[in-house]
Amino acid sequence: MQPTQQKVWRAGRFWWDWPTPHDATMQPLRALVFDLDALADIECAGNRPAFNAAFASLGLDIAWSVPRYRQLLALRDERRRVAAELRKRGICTECDVLAELLVDEICSAKEMILGETILGADISPRPVLVDLITEAFSAGIGVGIVSTGRRSWVEPLTRHLVGDGVVGALVTADDAPQDHRYPAALSELGVTAHDALAFAGSHNSERAAIAGGLPTVLVDGDLDGAGAAVPRRVADCQRVHDTRRAPQTAA
Repeated sequence: MQPTQQKVWRAGRFWWDWPTPHDATMQPLRALVFDLDALADIECAGNRPAFNAAFASLGLDIAWSVPRYRQLLALRDERRRVAAELRKRGICTECDVLAELLVDEICSAKEMILGETILGADISPRPVLVDLITEAFSAGIGVGIVSTGRRSWVEPLTRHLVGDGVVGALVTADDAPQDHRYPAALSELGVTAHDALAFAGSHNSERAAIAGGLPTVLVDGDLDGAGAAVPRRVADCQRVHDTRRAPQTAA
């Protein structure tokens, strides 16, 4: 090709020869997946009273206050929290074989009590997130819920918090292991992690969502103060999704 011909070709190239604008690489948000603990304070309003009732039923003089329970939430699972409390009170030691049996008994009693009492507990949704779910549903964006709880109480509690017919995917402890609950919800919604944004209610849930490739927002507290950074509108979710998607999914 002669130099003059090359110049003409460059001047007349088609639109697909030009670099793609940055905004065009962003994918539209197709789903929001919420940890149930992000929608409401299930831990302190549900699990904590159930544990206190379990302690009492077994004759243990233990009653967790909200501050003490929040302190224990730094431990990754409830068995460790119970074991730590028993050691702190001198009821057992770290090497005590009987401690494992007592922890099992406490956690089993708590789970039974929780299933019987949680629907009557004083659990209120975070209005900001309920409004966001309503807006997303109206916009045709899929809504999923994941939970570490049993379906027998998670399903009716979800209806109580957000209403009927809004949630397109509900994945509980009965449906998938913790690390697979976000992917399972995405599968039910028919979307990929690149198309969704997760709202986690704990650091454990946040880790699970990020491991599943989802851009993730941690909802911690009552959405005042630091929690004010939580997106409250679909447009905000889209911006958060666009800025967080690339770094997290590349890991």
